[in-house]
Amino acid sequence: MLSVLRNRTYRRLFGAQLVALTGTGLATVALGLLAYDIAGARAGSVLGTALAIKMVAYVGIAPLVGALADRLPRRALMIGSDLVRAAVALSLPFVGEVWQVYVLIFALQAASAAFTPTFQAVIPELLPEERDYTRALSLSRLAYDLESLFSPALAAALLTFLSYDRLFLGTVGGFLASAVLVAAAALPKPAPARREPGGVYARATAGSRLFLAVPRLRALLCLNLAVAAASAMVTVNTVVYVRGHLARGAGDVAFALGAYGAGSMAVALALPRVLARVSDRTVMLRGAAALSLVFGALGVLTSSAGGGWRWPALLVAWAAFGAACSMVLTPTGRVVRRSALPEERSRAFAAQFSLSHACWLLTYPLAGWLGATAGLVAAVIALGLIAAGAALAAARLWPAVEPDPAEHVHTGLEPGHPHLAGASRVTGGFRHRHCPVHHEPHTAFAG
Repeated sequence: MLSVLRNRTYRRLFGAQLVALTGTGLATVALGLLAYDIAGARAGSVLGTALAIKMVAYVGIAPLVGALADRLPRRALMIGSDLVRAAVALSLPFVGEVWQVYVLIFALQAASAAFTPTFQAVIPELLPEERDYTRALSLSRLAYDLESLFSPALAAALLTFLSYDRLFLGTVGGFLASAVLVAAAALPKPAPARREPGGVYARATAGSRLFLAVPRLRALLCLNLAVAAASAMVTVNTVVYVRGHLARGAGDVAFALGAYGAGSMAVALALPRVLARVSDRTVMLRGAAALSLVFGALGVLTSSAGGGWRWPALLVAWAAFGAACSMVLTPTGRVVRRSALPEERSRAFAAQFSLSHACWLLTYPLAGWLGATAGLVAAVIALGLIAAGAALAAARLWPAVEPDPAEHVHTGLEPGHPHLAGASRVTGGFRHRHCPVHHEPHTAFAG
């Protein structure tokens, strides 16, 4: 898996991702403490609102960035996003009102919504071989999982001799280091973008329309919802299970979240070899089906009155959630890349980023509201039904047999059309070969 790090440009971009994630993790801890300083007992509601603002920024900003990404230098866009994030993190220690926190969080997450899809769209161009790209996706998944384990531990260590507001300086350093690494990376030249009639709105919705047009991407939308149901249960209700339902100590909250991360990492490490033999569809649909089974087991655990077995059972359930989510999330980039032409990838990845976070925008408050008002059993049933329904819908929407890459000739396109990049001239047109995609030149070829 580490062989892809021999690519100097990818190595620098991956380093940028790592340091930015570490900075974000430190900011998460510091933000919780800042909210408590400002709002006291209302800190939970402040953080909940901040999380909702984060998702709104992701859902609303990413498509706009996708619409404009082909008109902006990608390096400048990514560096600018890092600098904005660094400036916001530097400002956070100085706020004294809740509304100021909300404004800065929106600015921070809007910049992240610009950076992340652009970063994701660059990687498949940088690593065109399927095997290398799969390894890069697994490394990215590992980076997210390690951040969830490493950043809280680092924050705890730093807080032994620093005040929490100094943690924001670590966040600033992470984003600045990310900007330096991006500046040092030789990014590939993007494919010329296809002109989209209708202005900015048409370009902003092009990625979403692609998702609605391609069967495997419609299935991916459902899979995103299944993952959001499980991850919301873990993110929102872990503390409720550990501290309230099982009456365990605060340290066990981190232990339970670590079990989720460990399950995800184990699968991410194994998937490059598995995906060399098994299709994305098989892996991802089995992961979604496993989520439904874990919800069933969690329902039994939640409704049980007592017993020492419940704590290890919760750890197993959380690890299984992590493993199943990783089965769905890790190959996602492969599915998006296969479904969009090079000139459409920025918009496609922006749409995936936006639509997946729209699912979390639904499931996060649902997990919290149901758990608090109707009880954990009701939350498990509701989110479990969402996950099961989404898994079934994905299985129906994603064709079991998909056409292989096909060689074909275009006769109606002018020389220089962006879709003809890499095509060879033949009598009467241009010949090339690729997997079926939804695209104007392929109205009869899409699948």
